[in-house]
Amino acid sequence: MDKRMTNDTRKVGISDIQLHIPQPKLDLEVLVKNRSRAEPRLGRHLERAIKVTGQRAIRFPQLWEDTATMAAQAVHRLLQRFSPVVLPNLRHLVVGTETTVDQSKPVSAYVQGMLQRSGLEVPQRLSSFQVQHACAGATMSLVSVGSMLALGNRAAEAGLVIASDIARYQTATTAEVTQGAGAVALLLETSPRLLELELVNLGYCSRDVDDFFRPVGSHLAQVRGRYSMDCYLESLNEAFLDHCQRVGELPADVLESTDFFVLHTPFRNMPEMAMQDLLKRHLHMDADASRPYLKEKGFYRGVDPLSDVGNLYSGSMYMFLVSLLCDRYRVMGEAIVGKRLMLASYGSGNTMILYTARVAAGAPEVIKSWDFDSLFTSAQESTMEEYEVWAGGPYERAELEELLEGVSIPAETFYLSGIREDGYREYKYAPAVRDWLPEREASVDLHRSVPVLR
Repeated sequence: MDKRMTNDTRKVGISDIQLHIPQPKLDLEVLVKNRSRAEPRLGRHLERAIKVTGQRAIRFPQLWEDTATMAAQAVHRLLQRFSPVVLPNLRHLVVGTETTVDQSKPVSAYVQGMLQRSGLEVPQRLSSFQVQHACAGATMSLVSVGSMLALGNRAAEAGLVIASDIARYQTATTAEVTQGAGAVALLLETSPRLLELELVNLGYCSRDVDDFFRPVGSHLAQVRGRYSMDCYLESLNEAFLDHCQRVGELPADVLESTDFFVLHTPFRNMPEMAMQDLLKRHLHMDADASRPYLKEKGFYRGVDPLSDVGNLYSGSMYMFLVSLLCDRYRVMGEAIVGKRLMLASYGSGNTMILYTARVAAGAPEVIKSWDFDSLFTSAQESTMEEYEVWAGGPYERAELEELLEGVSIPAETFYLSGIREDGYREYKYAPAVRDWLPEREASVDLHRSVPVLR
């Protein structure tokens, strides 16, 4: 018998989480004020959209940031705490995104290279891939990596799942208020310290709908707002019923035995709408009854911070999760251990994945180590002009170089150092503050054959 294998079924789950949110922030009051000057009617529509969505601000990347650099930033900060233990046993490096930087090479490969160039000894003997299904890509990645760790049944092995996205819509439309950007890195292990995942009874719902899409060649998403919200509600109910059938419990019993609810958050008010719909269907609660029910479970304290960040696409549900756990630990302390969560991840186009988890014994120590508030205190208030420069992108190579001339890159930062003439994106790591300079060099020191034209 292979001594590396054991006969017990190990618990698999999340041991830690790290968020990266870009610093530039635009208050939506500034956006409405500027749009109203040019078109008063649009200003009124934007005000209504803000009321419906509950959004207050959006965060957007620096010009030298993209999906790959944000992913690397989040996982690098995570590994700074755990690299001596995790890296020798790292088996999986997976990115879930719907805003990739390359139509062939996965973001995970770029991230691996950036981490190695920063000095981390990321192994080559690992699986590396990218998953796309709108905002559900990270959850699909989590299910994949969690399942592979459970199947491998090796106590020390670990996986990294990263959600990284930039939500970008046509400017001067109501969709503009639901933009956002950020990355979330999840450390998956057996005997997890934070959350024990219950992946055996996943609930699914998938259909072919056109509620949201981004055509090939376009950097702007297209969304049918009200229809997409209806798709979200229906698919949540179907996935929830599928989960209930698999666990062999009545829907009302499942809801009543759940301590915390965490849902995909394309905008602040969407999870509340979805939970009110679910509670009405299965617990016969109206909106007035559902609000105190959800408040008692910390639901609003969990979701509200996203109103100051915007839509992280694949990472939005996991930012909600971090926010909720921070609040519940402040309120409950050690009593948070053992609490049951229900998580629902929606991907337009569409799919809903619903799974449950329990708070692990090591969660209090993990949560205490987080600095969630710094994500907001580090925000840089941006002008409309600065926002418009970002919104005018993405830029071609020459334009980007001109815009970045003289820009200072902060210390311990991954950045886009240049775009080669053939379109390949090159990334660097700045251990100390430095000026941005376009660089023309291969991203790895491997021998490359020279093509010969005949």
